[in-house]
Amino acid sequence: MDQHYLTPLFEPQSILLFTGAQNAPEQQTPQARALLAHLAAQPFKGHVTPLDIHTTGTLADLAQARADLAIIALPEDEILPALELAGRIKVKAALVLSAGIVQAQAREMHRVAQRHGFWLLGPNSQGLQRPELQLNASSAGELAAPGQLALVSQSGALTASILDWARQNHVGFSAVVALGAHTQVGLADVLDFLANDRRTQGIVVYMEGIANARRFTSALRAAANSKPVVVLKAGRRQDGNAAAQTHSGAIVGSDEVFDAVLRRAGAVRVRSFVELFSAAKCLASRYRPVGKRLGIISNGGGPGVLAADYVNELGLQLGVLSEESRRALAPLLPKAASLADLIDVSEDATAADYQAALDVAAKDKQLDGVLVIYSPKFGGDAEGVAGQLVAIKPRMSKPLVSCWMGDSSVQPARHALAGAQIPSFRTPEAAVGAFGNIASFYQNQQLLQQTPPPLSSLAAPDVEGARLLIESVLTERRKVLTEMESKALLSAFHIPVTQTLLARSANEAMMIAAQIGFPVALKIDSPDISHKSDVGGVALNVMNATAVRDIWQDMMEAVRARQPDARINGVTVQAMARKKRGRELYIGVVTDDPFGPVIAFGAGGTMIELMNDHAMELPPLNQFLARRLIERSRVHETLGAWRGAPAVHMAALEQVLLRVSEMVCELPQLREMDINPIIVDEHGAIAVDARIVIGAAVQTSPGRAGRYGHLSILPYPQRFEQLWPLRGGGEYKVRPIHPDDAQMLQDLMKRLTPEARYFRFVSNMAELPPGMLSRFTLIDYDREMALCAVVDEEIVGDSGEKLTKEKIIGVSRYITNPDQSSCEFSLVVDDAFGGQGLGTRLMLSIMDVAREKGLQEIIGLVLTQNNGMLKLMRSLGFEVKAYPEDPDFRLVTHPL
Repeated sequence: MDQHYLTPLFEPQSILLFTGAQNAPEQQTPQARALLAHLAAQPFKGHVTPLDIHTTGTLADLAQARADLAIIALPEDEILPALELAGRIKVKAALVLSAGIVQAQAREMHRVAQRHGFWLLGPNSQGLQRPELQLNASSAGELAAPGQLALVSQSGALTASILDWARQNHVGFSAVVALGAHTQVGLADVLDFLANDRRTQGIVVYMEGIANARRFTSALRAAANSKPVVVLKAGRRQDGNAAAQTHSGAIVGSDEVFDAVLRRAGAVRVRSFVELFSAAKCLASRYRPVGKRLGIISNGGGPGVLAADYVNELGLQLGVLSEESRRALAPLLPKAASLADLIDVSEDATAADYQAALDVAAKDKQLDGVLVIYSPKFGGDAEGVAGQLVAIKPRMSKPLVSCWMGDSSVQPARHALAGAQIPSFRTPEAAVGAFGNIASFYQNQQLLQQTPPPLSSLAAPDVEGARLLIESVLTERRKVLTEMESKALLSAFHIPVTQTLLARSANEAMMIAAQIGFPVALKIDSPDISHKSDVGGVALNVMNATAVRDIWQDMMEAVRARQPDARINGVTVQAMARKKRGRELYIGVVTDDPFGPVIAFGAGGTMIELMNDHAMELPPLNQFLARRLIERSRVHETLGAWRGAPAVHMAALEQVLLRVSEMVCELPQLREMDINPIIVDEHGAIAVDARIVIGAAVQTSPGRAGRYGHLSILPYPQRFEQLWPLRGGGEYKVRPIHPDDAQMLQDLMKRLTPEARYFRFVSNMAELPPGMLSRFTLIDYDREMALCAVVDEEIVGDSGEKLTKEKIIGVSRYITNPDQSSCEFSLVVDDAFGGQGLGTRLMLSIMDVAREKGLQEIIGLVLTQNNGMLKLMRSLGFEVKAYPEDPDFRLVTHPL
């Protein structure tokens, strides 16, 4: 049960082959002919059994042909009978190599696979390759060279092109998967397998679309948490939505939302086929940078300056040697060398000069990566310089990329660099871009580690009041809230708003204005008018009662003339926001199909569409994510001390973003929202205008609703926190695990006895490897849950003061099985706390969570000699039975 469910597909020991008549190639499909040629050229290490769907014989006879994987490359009308036969022989996975199968036929094939309980890659797939197994079960081309990079593609043509490029550039693969249209095993499933694949160290993805946003986001986060993932997505839609009823909906495009998803998932987005190749080169070299400071070594000023310019353009930083490094390097280089910013080793530089510069740059802590540029010179030694890079590469702990300019004279040097898996490019810009893509991985990993709760630690909002307001609007069959209703909703979440009162006549407007105090703003109040200023429905800085009366009448006439069918409630009167040094910003919400709600931030006011300044982030937010969202906007540069105005109250702005995140999490009917402008100065923030659109809640995961079914990323489930007494006195807390618990979990592992470690992990390892530790603590709360029991202990700080620190004393966990109806559990308890009921409490709690998720059964494997665990299972009502696949284990099950 510790094997991944797709192991029979990607690591089969035996294969059934359905390719039609072997002695009549002209009757075979093109896919069958290609498959047979590839299998002949590179024989599979396992066992292959050819089979014909017209084979006569009983199932008992056919049972001798039982296999992990069935590969089917047959004409359209023979695929279903082949799948039926494969199912009756009890294969665990099937691959259908075909083209042009429509969705209705594909669904029928999926039903056969589900009925027989095997996984189906296809139809319309070009297959898969596993070079280390010498398995080329594809029609995409020759078997790739072995490597540590996995390729997953939704396009067969692109798969073939990338494989062809890889052969020329000495790039190998751990796996190649060409998915195709209407496949049952989708992109998320493959990412899930590759995240745990020991042969894979980096993943390259070409994709065109997804069916299940929550499942995709979850799998991508899991994969990117353990290894770099680079994604190229086709089909970018143009910004703007004609049906949008808010500024946010009009200016935020779905492609930008996809950017936000990848950033939050910890993956890297590339924009072109060329960039994908560049990133693949860097991933094949297993580079994992820890920053964006790129040092540049060059033997010519021009190429170095071009590279430095591009560093600034991409938002990277030019890495500059420390003073100590400069002093050590200067005597070793020609007199014409310069170390001011670039490491310009001069036109006279030899291979030895490059070596000296590389040695120093490799050790300098002010550089996160090194780019070496070589320009051909008369009497130069391109191969010798390349040889220095090849020699130092095994000793370098930071990324090393190269740019050998020119063509024929540097070809041998390029071949040497490629052979050593040092990424080499023809232009400085391409080399900097490649480093930039991989540097993004580090930055996005910081976002991936954030697991904010749905509600911040700020004062509790009036969620119930907000829901009642939304329900009352929906009962009137309206979708657009009036400005007063929108501001009431913001107020329920403690977002500061300007006082707004509705006047139904000119006299009422005058009286309200006199009470509020001049100057005031007048705005038309209508559920049918999206943009008030477009119909003459806004007047600002109205200075006296007479002007209020005249403007009220003129506004009514103008609006009725321009939009005669609009329902008009009256005119709202509000005090002008008195923030002379304030910045006008906007905060918006859009709902994307399929990723759900996204929070946008940027410059506000009437020029919002023209300025097109908006950064985006997926909810939920915490303070770290809110700050990063602000920093990604162009308007961020004006929020510090600017043109005589003091810096804005950044904490107040971050607080508003956290409040908007709360709204998005707790109100699934919130589809679009504009707070524009929100004015921020050194004293705080205030929302001047707001517009909210509501509707049916979107579901990011078909068939799985739940409280936060509208979100792509589930928030930290704080509601599962509980306090329990310890039998010997004191108390412990049971709560969901989060990434900050990694070190405490490692400490628990080290405290366990060797026997306890073996019972839990069936291994003698003394501590958890970094990848496993990361996987155990940064989890997707949608498909798995880990509850840890923690106690507070007193420790002595560095200065001798007493501090309180949490300690993990037990963990229970479940992972949802692929059938989506059952889950597999594990449990470990600190030996020092045995016999205190912790195991029972952790199991009951994890079962409660699984039950709330709608799962129907919890199962587990327990070593036969683990008598303590078997006793606990029986006391909890689990059924204990033999495990046919391994007599050393017992299978324990309990209905939920």
